[in-house]
Amino acid sequence: MADTAASTSRGPRGPKPKRIFSGTNILLYGILILVSLYYLVPLWVMIMTSLKTMPEIRIGNVFAPPVEITFQPWIQAWSQHCTGLVCKGLSPGFWNSVQILVPSVILSIVIASINGYALINWKFKGSEVFFVILMIGAFIPYQIMLYPMVIMLRELGVYGSLTGLVIVHTIFGMPILTLLFRNYFSSVPEELFKAARVDGAGFWGIYFRIMLPMALPIFVVAIILQVTGIWNDFLFGVVFISKAENYPMTVQLNNIVNSVQGIKEYNVNMAATLLTGLVPLVVYFLSGKLFVRGIAAGAVKG
Repeated sequence: MADTAASTSRGPRGPKPKRIFSGTNILLYGILILVSLYYLVPLWVMIMTSLKTMPEIRIGNVFAPPVEITFQPWIQAWSQHCTGLVCKGLSPGFWNSVQILVPSVILSIVIASINGYALINWKFKGSEVFFVILMIGAFIPYQIMLYPMVIMLRELGVYGSLTGLVIVHTIFGMPILTLLFRNYFSSVPEELFKAARVDGAGFWGIYFRIMLPMALPIFVVAIILQVTGIWNDFLFGVVFISKAENYPMTVQLNNIVNSVQGIKEYNVNMAATLLTGLVPLVVYFLSGKLFVRGIAAGAVKG
């Protein structure tokens, strides 16, 4: 009874509960809200403009929602808008971008994952030199390499084709992806590889049975980086594609937005811009948690 009375007189124990509306929390959430609005307001304007008719847009209230929602600008941007003499909208460019994106992502990630795995666990003569060359390639501006790449693709006979652009994206994605995979694989305990070798696993056995099942987060990071970079690319699409029917979606978007023929249709331009950015946004939102987890593991180790 005495102990109970003494503990009661001393008051409650444990850490002091934190206030929800403390000065620090108000400042932190206030800054986060302002930054979110900074990025969300332009997106709001684009969406609202894409759903309005041109007479309503000319009134000038860009922030107001549409009085009468119309999806005709989206339809026109996808399949009807004219660029020059061709009136097929963005749909041909979308399928061109898909044909460029899929093999480029698969090839670059597969090769880079093998490179990173070999560089960290299977040392060979000249491995450090090879890694340094890859890292130098990650920091060389793309513009410096354009002309040599044009000559190389011309000699291979693939300049101006989708195949040539796939080769370009695969090569330029290799350095940074190799660095990510190397740093991620360096966190795997060396004892695990020694045990696998004792059990008779070779280079490919360890790669497929141990490394791949453990590397899902960093593969998601690599996929998001490549999808975003390749899908949003404009420079390579203009330089390495010679025929208009092979242009990726971003080049066709530029042709639509910067067209000087006819009336400027801002609702169609906004709809075309949103359609072009839809793929990387969907990929990121579907795998956002794994992206954060993988980039943290692959960027600070090694």
